[in-house]
Amino acid sequence: MTTSGARVTLPNPLVAGFNPDPSCVLVDGTYYLVTSTFEYLPALPVYRSTDFVTWEHIGNVATSEEQVGIADVPSGGGAWAPTVRHHDGLFHVIVSVSGGSRGCVVFTAADPAGPWSEGTVIDGVVGIDPDLAWDEAGRAYVTWSGLRITGNRVAADWGILQARADLTAGELLEEPRRLWSGTGKVAPEAPHLFRRDGFWYLMIAEGGTEYGHSVSVARGHSIEGPFEGAPHNPVLTASGTSRAVQCTGHGDLVTGPDGQDLLVLLGTRRAGKLSPLGRETYVTEVAWAGGWPHPAPVRLDPRPEPLDEYFDFTDPAASADPGWLAVRRTPGEAASVTERPGTLTVTAASDGGLETPRPGFVGRRQRHLAGFVETGVEPADGRGGLGLRFAEDFTVALVAERSPSGDGLLVTARADVPSMRQSWTTEVAGDQVRLRIATALPPQGPAPWLQPGDVIRLSVLDPDGTETCLAELDGRLWSVELAAPFTGRVTGMLAEKGTVHFTDFRYHGESGS
Repeated sequence: MTTSGARVTLPNPLVAGFNPDPSCVLVDGTYYLVTSTFEYLPALPVYRSTDFVTWEHIGNVATSEEQVGIADVPSGGGAWAPTVRHHDGLFHVIVSVSGGSRGCVVFTAADPAGPWSEGTVIDGVVGIDPDLAWDEAGRAYVTWSGLRITGNRVAADWGILQARADLTAGELLEEPRRLWSGTGKVAPEAPHLFRRDGFWYLMIAEGGTEYGHSVSVARGHSIEGPFEGAPHNPVLTASGTSRAVQCTGHGDLVTGPDGQDLLVLLGTRRAGKLSPLGRETYVTEVAWAGGWPHPAPVRLDPRPEPLDEYFDFTDPAASADPGWLAVRRTPGEAASVTERPGTLTVTAASDGGLETPRPGFVGRRQRHLAGFVETGVEPADGRGGLGLRFAEDFTVALVAERSPSGDGLLVTARADVPSMRQSWTTEVAGDQVRLRIATALPPQGPAPWLQPGDVIRLSVLDPDGTETCLAELDGRLWSVELAAPFTGRVTGMLAEKGTVHFTDFRYHGESGS
């Protein structure tokens, strides 16, 4: 963080790792930011800041599967694109659950750290990316993208829609109307409404969430429109540029601590040619001219300090941190600190490991391009260790089990992509082992277009700290461009068979990465 006069230069990414589709609100001098989680639980993390620089993960909106209904969603489905707002003393988060059992849901809480309500389904909102706003008379409006998805297929796209709603009864009070839907680019989505200087501004995303992503704006005198598009639309895009932050879009406007308008939005950064961390939360300043917003291009400025997190499972509170994630079920359903006190016990799914819909896996977002995770493992009569997940069919595992000889442990490193598996093994003495998955920036190739991806290194650590590497992988295969377009890397503790005990978990992220 640097300063120029009274203005603070904000770090970018603002909230690192798998944190797409940000929405932000300022309440009584404190900022609250919520992002998407898709098939992971708990859903919809809530981050808090008073200076817009340091963000604390204070809780999650949905702490049970029943609140979002994602038990059977496909990878990339689930809790999409929340909007957080504050009205009449209550925080509101509205979200669409793609492929889930609940559809569009609005949650409320007096304290954004939770607990949040069980959620009210808003019947009639068929689509994605709902926004919530109140007009001058206090009437609630839901505005959303009419993108209708069946399975993994787009069934229809009705553009940006809007209707007044009764949030308590969970119903629309009128037939949805079509609003301004952008400049004609594909996938108009992510609407957000703001009132400023006598105008209502409608901000949307266009161009899809990949390299064509962009932000466009329109304005009108009524919340219901009609809306006139800005003459310089799209007002922000990285499409066709060589900027360090790509795929910029899905913006939400908020006033920063020094009075400067800020746009929080998603973007991706690359290690080599591809993006291993998925879509992250970024920020950029917004100037106004002629009554229109002019966001600055999004710059890359990673935090200069390293990050170290250590969880010792002799302390039961270690498993209560809000940053733990599990797939289609809660971390508490996959792991326990009471089954064997002093350890975290993870139980395997009946049908296998990370390739299964609800694996025995508890992890955390990878937030740095360079760093490592490590854990102490006692597999007992099971098999487990560390896992890296992008989706069911793009995984990395480093697991231990009893050696067939009965003496020591067999450690296996494994890389899985569709229709291909590769593995490496070694044996170690004892009934416990320390495992590490590390990532490093890619080596420089002879030309930019030949540069490989980040390096994923799978290792065993001896008691004296000596590292034995089993495999080094090219991380391009576990990137947002090749593995899964919506999520990011989650690394953590994995049980593939039986129950596996873990003594601790460490995350280290290198400075500036």
